[in-house]
Amino acid sequence: MMDGALDSLDAVGFLQIWQQFDANDKGYIEEKELDAFFRLTLEKVGMKKGEISEDHVRKLKKRLTSSHHTSADGQLQIRELAALMLPEEENFLLLFHRETPLDNSVEFMRIWRNYDTDSSGYISSVELKGFLHDLFLQHRKSITPEKLEEYTETMMKMFDKNKDGRLDLNDLARILALKENFLLKFKMDACSQDDRKRDFEKIFAHYDVSKTGELEGPEVDGFVKDMMELVKPSISGTDLDRFRKALLGHCDINGDGKIQRNELALCLGLKLS
Repeated sequence: MMDGALDSLDAVGFLQIWQQFDANDKGYIEEKELDAFFRLTLEKVGMKKGEISEDHVRKLKKRLTSSHHTSADGQLQIRELAALMLPEEENFLLLFHRETPLDNSVEFMRIWRNYDTDSSGYISSVELKGFLHDLFLQHRKSITPEKLEEYTETMMKMFDKNKDGRLDLNDLARILALKENFLLKFKMDACSQDDRKRDFEKIFAHYDVSKTGELEGPEVDGFVKDMMELVKPSISGTDLDRFRKALLGHCDINGDGKIQRNELALCLGLKLS
């Protein structure tokens, strides 16, 4: 799989090439883009642009994709190309955010709270490094301090969309491939009262991960995050904390720092009985 000049290609180089073809972070490129992708790859591993012939591109493409078939719509996923071009220790980190998507904002917020160690509302480079270090330990992978520094810098450049040197909630959501906002499934203002009650039960059950009949900690965070993003696509951790405080002030009738099922129903103007 990895021979010749491609031996010098690592995850950092691969990501730099990939970003030029997937600027919108879709996770795939079109089959028609492969020639240009492999041409840029050859440049990345040291060939001079003027020395790269169509034959060079054709041979590289054939070697890497001869046993691979693109999807029916002619798309090639990032994980598939990375698996073809990178050794296991290099593509592990690259593929983490594609292969283990989160399907609930509650678990996402649990991760966020764990690594926003100074409660600044953002993930700094130091905090991101801690996250990546733990990720390698979790998967029983070893990594040198130099490589960890390199990966941290690369991922910060890749996912820090507004280039302010820190990651906000949306940036980390892209890294972890958080699935679509659960609340987008519902249009509560356009339903009958019975429909709204049924939707409410589905929504509460989704965020009540602990199945205790009340939302607390990251369960409240996850609900707040998804609520806010319905009206404000890009939010920071500090935005979330402000809204969380306001929601608890309005809904937490008994003042225990949690939101019971009946308390949330009252907030939303629903009578469950």
